[in-house]
Amino acid sequence: MYARPALFFNRHLETIYPALFRSVPLTYRRERITTADNDFLDLDWLNGGFTKLLILSHGLEGNSHRAYIKGMARHFFKNGFDVLAWNYRGCSGEMNHALRFYHSGATDDLQEVITHALRQGYSEIYLIGFSLGGNLTLKYLGERSIDERIKAAVAFSVPLELYSSCLKISNSSNRIYAQRFLRSLKKKVKEKSSKMKNLDVSKIDSIKTLYEFDNLYTAPLHGFANALDYYRQSSAIHFLKNIQIPTLLVSAKNDPFLSHECFPDTNENKMLHQEYPTHGGHVGFTTFNKNGVYWSEQRALDFILTQV
Repeated sequence: MYARPALFFNRHLETIYPALFRSVPLTYRRERITTADNDFLDLDWLNGGFTKLLILSHGLEGNSHRAYIKGMARHFFKNGFDVLAWNYRGCSGEMNHALRFYHSGATDDLQEVITHALRQGYSEIYLIGFSLGGNLTLKYLGERSIDERIKAAVAFSVPLELYSSCLKISNSSNRIYAQRFLRSLKKKVKEKSSKMKNLDVSKIDSIKTLYEFDNLYTAPLHGFANALDYYRQSSAIHFLKNIQIPTLLVSAKNDPFLSHECFPDTNENKMLHQEYPTHGGHVGFTTFNKNGVYWSEQRALDFILTQV
């Protein structure tokens, strides 16, 4: 189980340090694919001619260049996997064309990425998701029949129950995180409104919480009645029992973003392996070693290699 470095004496240091100070040199090959609704997704590849492929899904307002994505990509590539790190709509550095963006339950886009990857001839595909991407991955696995070439999955720091997690991140102790996300999300909506006049931003500056943002924008833009309806339909916790491939869920008990509901203690699905280390923060799990490999990266590789 994970043991944090001594200098990381609280959960905020564990969360912030790797996000701000970790650097992972890595060069991708970018590919743009067209979605069924004539929008686009940007995919970043590491191609080594391997028969196994890892697909990585990032967190809220992240992208394929975040250190946690690049660290995982590098480690798997060095161990014989091609890697595809995809960027959600509006997250690749260029605003997407459609009115919609992305959200925690948008498994239709993940399906498009997987379908495209399967066409490349891989014999085995593995999925890893972080935070929002973890919720997306788990929901995807539990809501539908999946291709037999998808062999296993890992999800880190997952807000399994979206409503309670939204309330948790809005606590005063987490204000720095919530405000950072809000600034980024508002900026994107304003950018899109300059091109789409039917996107009303008259109330956007009055939004103070992520719940208000989801209620005013995320929900209606993606076909939900309101924020609560969006959270209910998109929370991966409702889909865990249906997962049919070996899947590892890892969330730190001191994660500042996750509510109590995100740590279900259940054995109802033998395919789902749950690990809740005491420390790790949110998408942290920092390890200092000469290889630059984090504990989460080695844990994911160890789990997946047992399924190969």
